[in-house]
Amino acid sequence: MTYAAKIHDGEEGGPLLLALHATGGDESQFFDLARGFLPQAKVVSPRGDVSEQGAARFFRRTGEGVYDMADLSRAIEKMATFVRSFRHDGPVFGFGYSNGANILAATQMAHPDLFDRVGLLHPLIPWAPEPVDLSGKHVLLTAGKRDPITPWRDSERLRVWYASQGANVRHVAHDGGHELREQEIAGLAALLSDPVPA
Repeated sequence: MTYAAKIHDGEEGGPLLLALHATGGDESQFFDLARGFLPQAKVVSPRGDVSEQGAARFFRRTGEGVYDMADLSRAIEKMATFVRSFRHDGPVFGFGYSNGANILAATQMAHPDLFDRVGLLHPLIPWAPEPVDLSGKHVLLTAGKRDPITPWRDSERLRVWYASQGANVRHVAHDGGHELREQEIAGLAALLSDPVPA
């Protein structure tokens, strides 16, 4: 199972960094940003394999915030298999925005050992996740308090869930909507660039 993707090989021993686009984006949306965050990392930026009226996504939905759960299950396993296919010995990081954040969060919930750090930019998880052990994992959650796509109450619920699973949670919120703002990018840069413990 694979995706069309842009890949930067990085340096031996560097992290593997997965960059996941939003609905309507593609493998180029965050590729250069990811390389700028971690020039030494192997950067992998796949393109979603689902088309919604021509807009690329990572899984199907039947309406705004209404997910096709069977297709989401398919997408989770495909994403996990794709990440594992790189057979990387170092730390594995990932970040995604909107639909990219949703597939990243859902994959981490199903495969909690897969990622060491994740940046979830405006995620929406409209179900109650099962408990998992995320001790030692680092998670950045970002949100807009007036986001019409990702309601603030859902962002708060997800933050509480991650903290209750033992994750080290950082939270960045702004007063706007679904757009990405400078403080979110700064928070993501800090998450990814912190030294990896020996």
